[in-house]
Amino acid sequence: MRRLEPGLKAGRLDAADYAKNFSDLHPRLGDHEALVASDRCYFCYDAPCMTACPTAIDIPMFIRQISTGNAKGSAKTIFDQNILGGMCARVCPTETLCEQACVRNTAEERPVEIGRLQRYATDLAIENAHQYYTAAAETGKSIAVVGAGPAGLACAHRLAMYGHFVTIFDTRDKAGGLNEYGIAAYKTTNDFAQAEVDYLLSIGNIDVLNGQMLGRDFTLTELQEKFDAVFLGTGLGNVNTLNIPGAQTNGVLDAVEFIANLRESKTKADVPVGRDVVVIGGGMTAIDAGIQAKLLGAENVTICYRRGQEHMNASQFEQDLAASKGVHIRHWLQPKEVSHHHGHVSSISFEYTHLENGLMKGSGHTTEIKADQILVAIGQKLDQQGQDGLKLEGGKIAVDTEGRTSIPGVWAGGDCAFGGQDLTVSAVAMGRDAAESINLSLAAVAAGATEVA
Repeated sequence: MRRLEPGLKAGRLDAADYAKNFSDLHPRLGDHEALVASDRCYFCYDAPCMTACPTAIDIPMFIRQISTGNAKGSAKTIFDQNILGGMCARVCPTETLCEQACVRNTAEERPVEIGRLQRYATDLAIENAHQYYTAAAETGKSIAVVGAGPAGLACAHRLAMYGHFVTIFDTRDKAGGLNEYGIAAYKTTNDFAQAEVDYLLSIGNIDVLNGQMLGRDFTLTELQEKFDAVFLGTGLGNVNTLNIPGAQTNGVLDAVEFIANLRESKTKADVPVGRDVVVIGGGMTAIDAGIQAKLLGAENVTICYRRGQEHMNASQFEQDLAASKGVHIRHWLQPKEVSHHHGHVSSISFEYTHLENGLMKGSGHTTEIKADQILVAIGQKLDQQGQDGLKLEGGKIAVDTEGRTSIPGVWAGGDCAFGGQDLTVSAVAMGRDAAESINLSLAAVAAGATEVA
């Protein structure tokens, strides 16, 4: 049986299993379900859920609109603050943001299903092509946006609303950034990421140029000479590598690449997976990679993290989801060496760790786990190509509260900027707010200032 064969194998399952395993994690609420769910909201004044939302969506308002049968108006309330509200409804860790703050938790230990209600409204709007925004009269100003991820798209849309013309430069073949290439396939089905991008771009005044890389195809200086302002939303283009003996062995793969391959596969049957898979890391990427390896037909999947469960960046919901799929999560293990057989990974050894005076220490004791595939999810880092002259902070682009960088006329936001939280919703907020700052700066220039601040 192909499912039990060792080594990297594609097609471990039949078509029905792939369809079932990668079906929608949280299907959209039906009309009646949405009305019932919305009726649980207290419509709080000074609602804590709204404060907990990075984009400050008026959550009580959009839920009230659903409860009165006004799903179309509800979507506008969401999009006014978060034009990528459809994807955020799917991928936001609502259990640690808005839903954790919901006052229903106190009375019933169960929050209002804010994320699913948000998806209900935004999905209907996108499916029915309800366009709430039009570009203002052309200002004659043009802005370059580098990166077609959540930050860049949110920035471009808000600038287009003000009548500015935006050109987005993106390295990939398709726009969307991590929404397109980095989200688990079961969280966003039916090519929704591209449907949302198309919806956003339908406002007009935005061109997207794909296959264009900063530092290779153009420079920051060239953009400054050609455009009135520049926004950098490049994300974190480089990944941290596993720096241990044997890390270059066949079968050791970056988890981000593994997830991207899955996202671009139509059937999932063409993506090879090991029988015994080890994932290294403790964040959302590790969890997504581990779960999807299991869904592809891996028999044994183990996530190994060098610290304790309480230190994992992945939410408790995501950890529980992994466990429910049969993924084993082990803690206090740091990788030491990859072993191989005939050039292909066969196992990986770990050293047990512990905290000593607040610092992680190796114990000297080791264990070995059989593996024919190792997925590395130990974080990403800024690709500084083409970003000479920009001041950095904490390994990211330094920005002020409005997204201004150290170079006049250049803004940045999202994961590439200091303060980015590796969340789609945070990137949207930073891109949106930078657009507001750019618009004000361009208005100041039009009023007589000598240059963009």
